[in-house]
Amino acid sequence: MSVQVLYTAEATAVGGREGQIKSSDGVLEAKLALPKQLGGPGGAATNPEQLFAAGYAACFESAVRFVAREQKVALTQTAVTAKVGVGPRSAGGFGLTVALSVSLPGVDRAVAEGLIKFAHENICPYSHATRGNVDVSIALA
Repeated sequence: MSVQVLYTAEATAVGGREGQIKSSDGVLEAKLALPKQLGGPGGAATNPEQLFAAGYAACFESAVRFVAREQKVALTQTAVTAKVGVGPRSAGGFGLTVALSVSLPGVDRAVAEGLIKFAHENICPYSHATRGNVDVSIALA
């Protein structure tokens, strides 16, 4: 499948999980630290899983809003929380899990579930990228 690229994000990491990251435009710049749960110091620094969670949450919320506009469903307030887990895989190496919690207050449950399903299956590029590679669960909050 080909993609017509409309935007390309670029960032550089130096020092791996205990280094720093910076986007090519300088807007994003952060120190990285290995979380305590993975044997690191933790502290006031981010990590790749937090960055992935933030990106997936923002992208998925936008996908849900897009589907709602297309289907003429009024949304008052929406929120998506993404939890990204990392750990050893039974096949070796490390893998990720994702749990998305979607809040669509004031929207009929069946309608909300339909919006979420359509956004996940057809719109969100993070959902497309993870499909078949990462266990993703989605719950309506």
